[in-house]
Amino acid sequence: MLRWAIIFLVIAIVAAVLGFGGIAGAASSIAVILFWVFVALFVIGLIMHLVKKA
Repeated sequence: MLRWAIIFLVIAIVAAVLGFGGIAGAASSIAVILFWVFVALFVIGLIMHLVKKA
């Protein structure tokens, strides 16, 4: 999941440098959404691990 967020971030940066504003905005939005999904899944997994251990 984090890999996809980084890939879309790189696509957004390259598109922004080349002047494709619409594609850069869309790719950066996707990267942000994927990053927060990754963070949420990581926190849920961490909590589940701590609950399972106790």
